[in-house]
Amino acid sequence: MLQTADAFEYEHRGCDLIYGRGCVDRLGGYLAERDLDRAMVVCGSNVGSNEDLMNPVEEGLGERLAGVFDRTTSEKRAETAFEVIDEMRERDVDVLVGVGGGSSLDIARQASVFARDGRSLADLRAGARKGELRSPDSDDERPPVVVVPTTFAGADVSSGGSVEVLSAVESPTDQPVSVSGSAMPVADFADPSLFETTPASALAGSAMNGFDKGLETPYARDANPISDATAVHGMRLLSDALPRVAGDKGPADAGTIDRAVAGSLLVQLDRKISIVHAFGHGFARRYAVQQGAVHAVVVPHVLRYLFAEVDANRAALANGFGIDSADRSDAELADAVIDAVTELRDALAVPTRLRELPETRREDVPAIAEFIVDDSPMNRVPAGLDPNVEDIEAVLRDAW
Repeated sequence: MLQTADAFEYEHRGCDLIYGRGCVDRLGGYLAERDLDRAMVVCGSNVGSNEDLMNPVEEGLGERLAGVFDRTTSEKRAETAFEVIDEMRERDVDVLVGVGGGSSLDIARQASVFARDGRSLADLRAGARKGELRSPDSDDERPPVVVVPTTFAGADVSSGGSVEVLSAVESPTDQPVSVSGSAMPVADFADPSLFETTPASALAGSAMNGFDKGLETPYARDANPISDATAVHGMRLLSDALPRVAGDKGPADAGTIDRAVAGSLLVQLDRKISIVHAFGHGFARRYAVQQGAVHAVVVPHVLRYLFAEVDANRAALANGFGIDSADRSDAELADAVIDAVTELRDALAVPTRLRELPETRREDVPAIAEFIVDDSPMNRVPAGLDPNVEDIEAVLRDAW
């Protein structure tokens, strides 16, 4: 069984990764060292009412806690980011602490960027209606953000996270209009003890989204041995731990949870998201659907399509599952990887067919396929692969 260090720190692209049980006790000291005096927690209502989670965070912040904004939602609306900005100003806040899943962390980051941008929400909406919506500039003067993840979405070591400015109903194109700025957190406090307070359903819903960040990196067009190393090791930790932490193989002991959190960090370092994430984005552009659910459904089908067309670094992926590639043909290795992904997915309480997602409509498949083909992660598909709309529609029909 793979082991991890009890605690470690690592600086990655300007973000201090601080890992270990109880590390949130150090939040206040970390802020004090950086002359940050007034912190506001940004989270959703479920997290905000979870005393087992919030008490350690608030105690860690101590006298630097200036307030809690607990109204984020999975919809990630721009209005929410501007509500955060209003409360920041009312409370004279100089640092945001995003706590919870990807939606809360993204809202905290985007509130930081738009607090410096100068445009109002009305300005953003006007630009969106005219087709002239630009991303905000980011600079060192924006309020810093610290993140405290509690799910496996893998949204913590990131500078992105879009917010919706116009819904499909409001948009002149009949499609949602989103915008995002770049705001890498200054610190990521990855405390495995906090993950133990998250309901299993929330962990399961986020698991495939995070895992696929590692899965996609080795076959990305711009992959390299360094990105392969962190991705494959992260996959090995997650493929062993997730079914027990977030699935039906549990209950998980503390060491297993620790390995899952460490794996979640590793797959984010130099991640290179590709076609599976494009599928997630394609559905998210049309529906209010959790991307982890879409990932869970489509990933075996996407892999089957990839392996039929290109090698897709299947030996590295097999290594990520602990599969011995010796004496296996290319086809056998591909089947073994697909079987391992499917087994991992099936251990989680997640959908397995697109028709199980209540938001989806089969008649939307052609439009979703067009979104997917045009999505930026498709620029990283494996060398030698050139997906078209017909290819993507075929994958979607197989997954339906």
